[in-house]
Amino acid sequence: MHPISEIDWHALLVPTVSLLELVLRGSVVYLFILVVLRFFRREAGALSTADLLVVVLVADAAQNAMASEYHSITEGAILIATIFAWNYLLDWLGYRYRWVYGLLHPAPLLLVKNGRIQRSNLRAEMLTTADLREQLREQGIEDLGQVRRCYLEADGHLSVIKQDREDESAQPGKRTIS
Repeated sequence: MHPISEIDWHALLVPTVSLLELVLRGSVVYLFILVVLRFFRREAGALSTADLLVVVLVADAAQNAMASEYHSITEGAILIATIFAWNYLLDWLGYRYRWVYGLLHPAPLLLVKNGRIQRSNLRAEMLTTADLREQLREQGIEDLGQVRRCYLEADGHLSVIKQDREDESAQPGKRTIS
């Protein structure tokens, strides 16, 4: 017998679960994980939360389709398409409506103001002063007095606005070397 004739084409291509159920499952899982990741604020490197979520969910959905956890490739394809559709729709809505953008991308969080650590904000993000100082050193900041503002951005990176030279020399107890 020929190997191609041994393939059960019906089981391979015909879904065994309602396509609407697959769309609903993909939607619920995507939105749930997005809300949880948004609540905990952390994003991975240059990837946004939604981008990371798409990568993880698509990898899992594709793996299930390939490993025949679903009974047809069509089911996996519908689930993957649902995940990409939600990602595109939320990107489009965030571009079009500021309030949606605000829901998807947290505002920068002030960590240092005029050389003073905002401890309540550090505590809210479960960051230690040692973590903050390490990140500042990586940006060439040795002393908190050099920082006018430091923010934790939505992508997890710190952005630092340094003091102007005049600001540094005006601070009590600070001396500039001439």
